This record gives sequence, C-alpha cells and structure tokens, in this order.
Amino acid sequence: MTGPSRAPSRKISAVVSDVDGTLVTDEKLLTDRTKQAVAALHSRGIVFTIISSRPPRGLRMEIDALEISVPFGGFNGGVIVSPDLSVITQHLLPSEVARRAVEILTASGAQSWIFSGQDWVVRDPNESYIGLEERTVRFPPTVTADLTPFLDRAGKIVGVSADFDRLAQCEREVRAAFADEACVARSQPQYLDITHPLANKGLALLALSELLSIPVTEIAAIGDGGNDIAMFAKAGLSIAMGNAAPVVQRAADVVTGSNREDGFADAIGRFILDGERSSVPVDSARAGAGG
Repeated sequence: MTGPSRAPSRKISAVVSDVDGTLVTDEKLLTDRTKQAVAALHSRGIVFTIISSRPPRGLRMEIDALEISVPFGGFNGGVIVSPDLSVITQHLLPSEVARRAVEILTASGAQSWIFSGQDWVVRDPNESYIGLEERTVRFPPTVTADLTPFLDRAGKIVGVSADFDRLAQCEREVRAAFADEACVARSQPQYLDITHPLANKGLALLALSELLSIPVTEIAAIGDGGNDIAMFAKAGLSIAMGNAAPVVQRAADVVTGSNREDGFADAIGRFILDGERSSVPVDSARAGAGG
C-alpha cells in the first residue's frame, strides 16, 4: 500500500485524532506537550476532536482535559456523540452477525468482549487485558456467563488475544466470513474490532466534516492503527505515528515520532501550526519518522 496520490492540503481547519497509540502514551496518559499542542490548535481557531475504538464513556478524561466542545466518535465511528455523551448517530451490529462473530472468535481461542450501550461485557474478569482495558476506559466490565442478551444491541465486538499471529489469522477469517456485513480491523495488536459496516473511521470523518461544516479536504487525521487507514484515505492531510506498523505509515502523507516521543505534539507543531507539509516531501518526512 502506498500513500495518497493527491497533494496534502495546505489549509487545515480541523484535526481529528485517534487516541490509543496516538494521543496518549502507552500508560494511557496525556503528556503536557500534547495538552499544549491541542491548546495551541484552539488558540488558532483550528477545531480538534477524536475518533477512537473506545466506547464514548471511556473517553471522558480526554474530552474534559482537552476541552473538546464538538462531536466526537467512539467504536471506530460506530457512534458519534456530543461532549455530554448524547448520541447523534449510531450503527449497531446486526444480531446474527454479532452471534456468528462470537462463535468464530471462541473457536479461534480468542476472548469476546461486547460493548453495548454504556456497558462493556465479558465472560471472565480474569481474562488477559481486562486490567489494561479497565485502566484505559476507566470503568469496570459487566461480567456474565451468557453474552446472548447483549448481542442484539452490540456497538462493537472485540476479539482479544495475546497470540498476535493467531489473532491476525482470525482477522482474515472474520473478514472472509462477513464480507460487507461488518467492518473488521485491528485497533491494536491484541484487539480485533468488529463493527457495523458503516462504523469505520473514514465514514466517521465524513460525518464529522458535515457536523462541523468543515470540508474534509481541510481536515488532518492522525493515527497509528490499521483502523486509521480508512480515515487517512478521506482526510486532506494524513499523519501516521512512528509507532504505527509499516502498512499504516505507507498509507499516510507524512510520519511523525512515536507516542513515546510526543509524536502527536511534534506533528501538530511541524505539520499543522508551522505548515511544513507544504515544503517537506512525503518521502523525506517518512525517513525522519520515530520508532
């Protein structure tokens, strides 16, 4: 995969960011430089918002800390909400697709997490990555032996496994099983997100463009995951994090440093506020990427 063929936009009126692996550190913290970079966007009149794989409820800290006052997306764009978490639009998985997805994940040995409304539902509270997710979203899961009652209103199903290679194989199996019935993408190496086919970050970016009355060509998108590639394809300027996989970096116009090196803040300064995107060739920007 190669980067966009069109030239990056020289006018940026809004920035839309992924969260985990991009906006926050591996410890799920906002650094001072990140907060300062978003404040600088606000001061220039540049709109800032987010689209995350997290449930909206799990983004409360970032929304408050960064003073986001416009709509934002959760579940990879499966739901778009106001800052008070009231729903503007949402796309739920068809119940039969949700049921089959859980069957495939279970057969592969992966855990199945269901995100339904404000609930995060799991079978076993001692499963791998439960603690990490709880620290990330800042609320505990609902534990139940039977996921069935939640499959009729699932905003997102996540396949979870510490065996990254096996989960990659599972991703291919799930994508083949559902074709155009679901959107299937890895948000992180251990997480396989399954959402409604209209719940992807590319379409969410278009929806935010309309809600904000800002042309999508004037929106910069920044992210690190495979689920961010759809967003890159629609944005006027796409920025991959240095910690992103090579396939994600190749899909972007430019590459910044990693989320361990304040790559988000560097990107805002370099490519948005200073306008360096108009003078630095894409290949040069990629060559200078962080780890």
